[in-house]
Order: sequence, then C-alpha cells, then structure tokens
Amino acid sequence: MQFENSQISKQLIYTVKELPFGKIYLFPKFFLSEINYGVHLDWNKIEKIIELVFSYYGVNCKIGYISNKVNSYSYEPNLWKKFHENYDFIIASVAICYSQINYVNATIEKQFSKKSIKRTDNIEDSINWITNLKEFKD
Repeated sequence: MQFENSQISKQLIYTVKELPFGKIYLFPKFFLSEINYGVHLDWNKIEKIIELVFSYYGVNCKIGYISNKVNSYSYEPNLWKKFHENYDFIIASVAICYSQINYVNATIEKQFSKKSIKRTDNIEDSINWITNLKEFKD
C-alpha cells in the first residue's frame, strides 16, 4: 500500500518530496521511500536521496529509514556496504515487503547492511517499530 493511501498517513505530520525516480516522505525521526516501478536504484540516485535527507535533517542527523516496496524496482544490495563506508546517519531500517520476492530481496539486503533491517508487511507496524527505537527515547 502506498503511504498516502494508508490510514496512518492522515494521523502523521510529514513533508513529501518527489524525485524523478520516486517519493521521499520526511518525518521527525525517520524518512520513508517509495521508488517508482521499473527504476534501477543506483549509487547516483542514492546520493540524490542523501542530499535531500541532509538538506532536511542536517548532515549530523541520526534517523531511521523505511523502504516501502510497493513497486518492483532493482537495486544492488552491496550498495549498503558503500553507503556505510561513506555515511553513518541511519540508525535502523525497515523493509516493507508485499511479496515473497520482496522478502527474499530484503533478506539479501540485510546481509550487506551493518545496521538492523527489520522486515514487515505493513506500514503501521513499520512506523511503530522505528519510532519506538531506544535511540529516539531521550
């Protein structure tokens, strides 16, 4: 389910930014991405997301990330390694998986990430988990 079609979208305050390859929703403690159908999410696109995140939260931010996998798109899971070598602002991630292939891909992605990647099947559980991380409880 797209975030804007969910019940929880009506209860939260957020900013949405449209990029040529998807939407990024910015919340106080995390951001959520919805990548467009058929996109190949490469390093250049990831850097566009990072620029957006830094311009919104600042370069010293510590936030969560939710990947709402509503569309089929490709990416290279090993880019998590490159991301962690260059950036360290994501505390934990959630992959919302709507199909078995999404779940398998998220499992592979999890092997490349140095941070926790939780897998869920709905937006509400994902947002609840990420906003209740101990790192946000100060």
